[in-house]
Amino acid sequence: MRTAFLTGLAALLATSGCAMFRIGGAPERNTSYTTVRDASGRPLGTLTIREDAQGLTTTGMLRGLAPGPHGIHLHAVGRCEAPFASAGGHWNPTARMHGFDNPQGPHMGDMRNIEVGPDSVANVSVHTAGGTLANAGGLMDADGASVVVHAGADDYRTDPAGGSGARVACGVVGVSSPQS
Repeated sequence: MRTAFLTGLAALLATSGCAMFRIGGAPERNTSYTTVRDASGRPLGTLTIREDAQGLTTTGMLRGLAPGPHGIHLHAVGRCEAPFASAGGHWNPTARMHGFDNPQGPHMGDMRNIEVGPDSVANVSVHTAGGTLANAGGLMDADGASVVVHAGADDYRTDPAGGSGARVACGVVGVSSPQS
């Protein structure tokens, strides 16, 4: 009876768009998670990174950032020691320059700005064109990866980080579920 209940619950969650796990609790192979924290270590929210045929999509909600636009990028190293320089540069396996508006860009880790509302909440839904989580040249290489939020907006042009200012929040990307 318990198995039938859990199977029914998983089916209900899957049809509602809320499922993040396969039956049995194992994380999806094409999905990674990160808890983003500010420089004091306070958690701001959990982001999900999903791989699909077009690239990587990062979604979730962050709370506690200053209102306004913020640059957000995938970084090449899975370390987040404040002030987050430990996260390295943007994930850039194709050796391009930064920015969607740069004729020599963008980096694979470049994403569109997020907008933080007056309530200090950002609903995150950003995409990278191309890229994978785990294949050759994928985001999750030997030294991992991270998501970094910057103090200001990315201008989508200036190399190396779009003039987006200080790194104000960071999360190491992992393959375990956010409840782990």
